[in-house]
This record gives sequence, structure tokens and C-alpha cells, in this order.
Amino acid sequence: MKKLIFVSLVLMSFILMNRPVAAWAQDTKVTGEVVDTFCYVSMGAKGAGHRSCGLECAKKGIPVGLLENSTGKLYVLLPNKNGMSLPDSVIDKMGQTATVTGRVYSEGGSQFLTVESVS
Repeated sequence: MKKLIFVSLVLMSFILMNRPVAAWAQDTKVTGEVVDTFCYVSMGAKGAGHRSCGLECAKKGIPVGLLENSTGKLYVLLPNKNGMSLPDSVIDKMGQTATVTGRVYSEGGSQFLTVESVS
């Protein structure tokens, strides 16, 4: 009986670990500051004083992130569909607080958030 339980647990673990990443995504709202990831990660740059640089970085393709107010987690923002760009409404919030509704993904120690809506 113990062997059957052990085998069942091993099989369940294998099945759960091999589920597609999308199955682990969670719908959520995250509130924080919109930042350009390069300047924030390399220099800690953020806020209204960094807005114009952040906008230029985003226009040049530097990933945009959301620095969560309550935890300090940095989410790399993703469009809600493959082949799309981030909505201008997100980039326009550079250096300001925004609430992004979307799906959270975690991969390789990084946090990602799709942008379904922004306010």
C-alpha cells in the first residue's frame, strides 16, 4: 500500500511539473510605478525626474516594468497577445503610478505581467 501511495505521489508531481506555463498564470491587479527596466535595474532610476529618459528608452525597445508599491517586486510588462506591442496608455504612465490588470507569469526567477487594462 505504501508503495502505491508513493508511486501515485511521484506521478502526480510529474504531471503537475509538466503542465504548460500558461496554466500557472493568475489574473491579478498590480499597482506600482511604471519604469524602464534598464535604468531602474542598473541605476535605480525612477520617478517623475526620470520620466523623459524612461519614455525614450521604451521607444527604443527597452522593456517596460511595473515596480509594485507594496512588495517592491518588478514585473516586466508584456502585451496580452503575441506579436503585439504594449498599449501606449502604459508607456504614457512612465514614472507615474498605475494599476495594471493582467495575468502574472513567473519563469526563471523573473516576474511578468500581461497588460489587459491600465488605470
